[in-house]
Formats: sequence, C-alpha cells, structure tokens
Amino acid sequence: MNPIHISSAFDAGAIDVVSLADPQDIQLNIRPDNASEFAQWFYFCLQGAAGVPVRLNFLNAGQSAYPEGWTDYRVVCSYDHQNWFRLDTDFDGQVLRTAFTPASNSVYLAYFEPYSHERHLDLLGSAAASEHVTLEHLGSTTEGRDMTLLQITSAHSTTPLAQKKKVWLIARQHPGETMAEWFVEGFLERLLDESDPTARVLLDQCVFYVVPNMNPDGAVRGNLRTNAAGANLNREWATPSLEKSPEVYWVRSKMLEVGVDLSLDAHGDEGLPYNFCVGTEGTPGWGADIEALEEAFKTAWKAASPDFQTTQGYARGGREEANMTLATNWIGQQFGCLAFTIEMPFKDNADLPDPHVGWNGERSKKLGASVLQPVLAVVGQLRP
Repeated sequence: MNPIHISSAFDAGAIDVVSLADPQDIQLNIRPDNASEFAQWFYFCLQGAAGVPVRLNFLNAGQSAYPEGWTDYRVVCSYDHQNWFRLDTDFDGQVLRTAFTPASNSVYLAYFEPYSHERHLDLLGSAAASEHVTLEHLGSTTEGRDMTLLQITSAHSTTPLAQKKKVWLIARQHPGETMAEWFVEGFLERLLDESDPTARVLLDQCVFYVVPNMNPDGAVRGNLRTNAAGANLNREWATPSLEKSPEVYWVRSKMLEVGVDLSLDAHGDEGLPYNFCVGTEGTPGWGADIEALEEAFKTAWKAASPDFQTTQGYARGGREEANMTLATNWIGQQFGCLAFTIEMPFKDNADLPDPHVGWNGERSKKLGASVLQPVLAVVGQLRP
C-alpha cells in the first residue's frame, strides 16, 4: 500500500498536516488566512487511502473564527471534483472529526463545495459571449489579478440607458463563501436565457452590474475571510484604499460613477442553516419607504423559492446603529436605495434539508436564478 499523503498545493487548497502516522488518527489543523487570524476554510486531497478506514481530526476547530459553525456541520467530499457529498461529522467543542473508508486513492475534502479560479474565468468568458454583456476591467488586486465587471442589458432595448434601473450584484467579498459565486452563476444563466420572459423584461428595464468574485486573491490563496493584504473587504466600504483594499476601491468607484438603484451582496453564513437576507435597517437613511420595498422584495422571493425564508436570520438593529463600513449599509445610505446582504448556509437549509449533499453549489445556483423574480417585483418601484 502506498503511504497516505495529503496535498493542498492547488487553487484554494488549505490545510496544515500535524500527523499521518495512524490512519485512524490523522491530525490536521485548519490553516488561517495568509495575512490574518481568520481560520475556517479547508480544502485538500487525501491520497493513498483507498479501502482504508480513516479518521480525520481537525485539532484546532474549537479555535476557529466561528466555532459555533461546526455544530451540525458535515464535511464536503468528492472523488471527481464534480459531485460533492457530505460525510458524517462530529464536534466536541474542540476537535472536529470525520471518519470514512475512501473508495479511491484520491479523495477531496472541503469546508464547502469549491468554486475554482478557472471556473470563475470560464464564467466570465461564457457570459461575455452574450450580445447583452459588456465585460469591463475595473483595475487590479494587490497581486495583479483582474477586477472584472459584467455590464448586462438588452442589446435590442428601446428604453434609453439613462432611464434604466441600475441593479448591482457582487459576491465573494469573503472568498471562502464559495456558495456566493455559485449563486451568481445561476443568476447569470437565467438572466442570459433568451427564452426566459422574466429575464427579457428585466434586461429591457435594467442595467445589471455584476462582480462575480470581489476577492480573487483570497479565493486562489484559500482564505476564508480576507484578501491577500489581510483586509476583510466587507469592512472597507467607508474608506477603501488601493494599498489595502483595491477590490472595494475599484467597485465602489464604479458605483459612484453609474449609480445604484438596487444592490445585492451574496455571502455565506457559517452558523445559521437557512437562506435569508439583511437590509439596511439601522442606517440613518432607512425609513418607511425602504422598509416597504424590503418587505415587497422578501415576499416575492418567498413565493419564488421555498429555499428562501424570513423567520430566521440576524437580530434587527436599532436606529442608526448600523456598521457603515459594510457594503450593504454604505451602498444603501450613499444612494438612498434598496440594498441587501444575502446569506446562504455552509451546512444545509434546515427548512428543506438534503441529507446527501446538504446545501451545495447547485442549490445555490437555483437560488440565484430565483432572485430574478423579486427583482422584477420591485423594479417598477425603485428610485429613478
């Protein structure tokens, strides 16, 4: 038998190996982001263990960024990089453990179904092939990767561009929240489907500005929360800089140039096993008009997808208590517009569980496609 080996030397790979001496006691540490202490994301390949019962122990799970996220969590696993399923997992408050017998000499394990940089580039290329899409290079990250924007509107519309609503969708400010880019993929597939009537109406009435990956450096490095410079991008919106947070700087600058009527910021939540969204309550500009739009949007989304709900989520804040460094709060206040942070689970949707895959990429795609319905429901009420 070949010796058991663990590799993470690939796009988004991340794990620290402590010991491989005993297959029943493989000891691992979850590796922190390259320039910060955030630790939760892992992604690696276990090799040479076909037919061998193994137990993997993540020794420092209790010291991770969100230890409550391990309760009822199950590790994601794949033999072919295409089909991902869940492994039974337990957490004792300190060590996260999973045990199984690999069916192949090469098996991948991850915190959530990955979304590779290659797939990201494929997504951009596929979308840019549409006559409705203009691809724009906004600038570069600290490591020289492209910050890419997709501008999408009907190539045959008779509605003047100046009269169209400006709808923004950004994703993966936190790079380990890969469900967010799966969400964007589903959104784009439906929006660019020539046979979809909802998409056709929206393309006529709106200009969509989509940034599928706000944090390409962090995504390639296998970070959970930060970019290559150690910045949590969703705390940089008040005063971004080219040195620390160029990703936010470039996107924010484009928003100030073209405007925003509706903003969606896609994320994942480590602890809550639900899909929900968070508006701008607590910002100085939030009031009855925005609240009414928020309720109309959420009601329409619940009707469009049973995977979305409004009962579970974050506690509502008080007046003017919002953190104005967050994208949704800064955007909503700056533009006086409807703005949401969308949260999806790393675990499963407890309201509609799937024991085999949990919440995954495909389910995130379908949720992304479904959000066109609430956009359509409120587009006529958005501020000009």
